[in-house]
Amino acid sequence: MTEPAPTTAAESIVAAFAAAGTRRIYGVPGGGSSLDLVAAAKARGIDFVLARHETSAVIMAATEAELAGTPGVALCTRGPGVGNAANGMAHAALDRAPVVLLADGFAPTERAFATHQYFDHAAMLAPVTKVQLSVGQMAAGEAASRAIDAVLAAPRGAALIELSAGAAKQAAVLPARVARPALPMPDAAAVAAARQVLAAARRPVVVVGLEAVDAAPELRALVAALGCPALVTYKAKGVIADTDPHFAGIFTCGAAEGPVLDGADAVIMVGADPVEFIPRPWRWPVPVVEVATAPRAMPYAVAAAALSGAIGPALAAIAEGAKRSDWDPQSIAALREGWLLTLANDPKRGGGIGPQRLVEITQAACRKAGFDPRVAVDAGAHMFPATTFWQCERPGDLLISNGLATMGFALPAAIAAALHDPARGGLAFTGDGGLLMGLGELATAATLGVKLVVVVFNDATLSLIDIKKEKRDLPEGALGWPRADLAAAMRSMGGVGLSANTETELAEAMASACAAKGPVLIDVAVDPSGYPAQIKALRG
Repeated sequence: MTEPAPTTAAESIVAAFAAAGTRRIYGVPGGGSSLDLVAAAKARGIDFVLARHETSAVIMAATEAELAGTPGVALCTRGPGVGNAANGMAHAALDRAPVVLLADGFAPTERAFATHQYFDHAAMLAPVTKVQLSVGQMAAGEAASRAIDAVLAAPRGAALIELSAGAAKQAAVLPARVARPALPMPDAAAVAAARQVLAAARRPVVVVGLEAVDAAPELRALVAALGCPALVTYKAKGVIADTDPHFAGIFTCGAAEGPVLDGADAVIMVGADPVEFIPRPWRWPVPVVEVATAPRAMPYAVAAAALSGAIGPALAAIAEGAKRSDWDPQSIAALREGWLLTLANDPKRGGGIGPQRLVEITQAACRKAGFDPRVAVDAGAHMFPATTFWQCERPGDLLISNGLATMGFALPAAIAAALHDPARGGLAFTGDGGLLMGLGELATAATLGVKLVVVVFNDATLSLIDIKKEKRDLPEGALGWPRADLAAAMRSMGGVGLSANTETELAEAMASACAAKGPVLIDVAVDPSGYPAQIKALRG
C-alpha cells in the first residue's frame, strides 16, 4: 500500500525518517511542534516512546541507531528540553551514533518579543552536532534530508532540527530524492601499501574499533588468515568473539594490553576511532595500517598505509595473499589469560559480592535460563569487570558510552535494545550512582513491559572517583551517600525489585529475573575494595 503524500511540514519530516528506516521516535514532548510530530509518527507507523528525561531519550535513539544502522530520532521541547538533551547529544556525537534531535523552536515573530525559555539552541549544540537546521529557513523535507545525510556520513554523528509550532503546520514541500552515496571502495595504491606492510611483518596485531561492527565477517577472515592476536575496543566487543582463539583482550591504549602490542612488529587499526582511547601517548614504534570509513589524521601515529571508505571490501583486499604470521595459538592464549589475570577483581571480602563474581554469576544464570540479552554497561568502576568478564559472541552484544563515558547510559540503552529486539531483551549493568541519575526510566521500562534485567552494583559510593582522591582531605559525604533501597524504588514504579547480598542470593534472584516477562531490578551489595588494583592494572 502506497503511503499518502505528506501535507504538512511535520508529516514531511516524519515521512523522510520513515523512508530512511527509522522505527521509533523517543522523547519528552512539550507544546509547540512536539505533538504534531507525535501524531505524524503514528500516521506513518512509527512508534513514539515516552521517556522520563530528554538525555535518556537521546541515548535510547542512539542505541537503536547503532543496532539498526538507521537514523535515530529524539524529540523535545524548547529551552529546558534542549538543555536536558545536550548530554545525550554529546554521547551521540562522541560515540558516532547517527541521531537527529527534533526540537521545538521559536518562530521569527515570537523572537520579536519572547525571551521566556529562549536561548540559542543551535549555538549550544553546535559543538556536538554536524549540522543545525531550522524549518522556516528551509523546507521541512529539505531539513530532514540534509540531517539524515549528515548523521549517516562518515564519521557518523548527531544533528539538530528546530521546528516551531507554526512551521510544523505549514504545507509540505517535498524535496527531490537524492540517492545517498555509498562509501567508496579502497584505493588501489593504499591497498598495495597495506599489503607491503603485512608482507614485511612477522608478528602483526589487529586492533578493532567501533567502525568495524558492520564488517565482522571480513575482519574475522583477515585475523584467521594472519593467525594473529586481535584486540577490540569496548564498542567493538564481540566483533571478534571472546571465545575466538585469536581474541587477546580489550584495547584502551592503557597498560593491560601492553604485552600484546609489545610483541608486535605491525599494527592494523580497523575502524578504531581515537575517541575510543584513553588520553595516553601511543608507545609502539611499529608501522600502522589504518582502515577507516573516512580519512583522518591519527593523533597517535603516522600511518604507513591508510585505507578509507568501505571497511569490509578494504579488509578483503588486503587479506588477498596475506601470509600467516609467526604467532602461534599457545602464545595468543597465554597473552589472553595473562590479560584476564591482570584484571581479575579480588576484593578483600569486607562485605558484599565481588564485582567479577557478580558478572560471572549473572552470565551463568542467563545461559542456564536460555536468556541471551544484549548488555548495556554504565560508566563507573564497575564497567571494568563488566566489559572484561562478560563474554560476547557477536557485534552489538555489549553496549557502552565510550567516547563520552556518561553515567546514566545503561538503563535507557538496555530499554532501547529490548525494544529493538524483544526476542533477546536487554540487561543493564549499572552502578547505584548512574542509576540514580536516571531513576525515572525504571518507570519507562515498567510501562513498556520490556524484557529487561537491571543489575545494580550498589556500594553507596562514586567508586571510580573515590579511587582518584588519593590523599586529598575531602568533606564527609563528598563521594558517597547512604545506601538506597533500589529494589524498593523499582517496585514503587511498577517493576519487580529483588535484593542480593550473597552469591547464592544473586544466583536465585537472577533465576527469577530470567524467568520474568517484564522488567526486574536486582539490587546487589558489592564489595568495591578490589577496584583500585584493577584500575591500576588496566591503565597503569
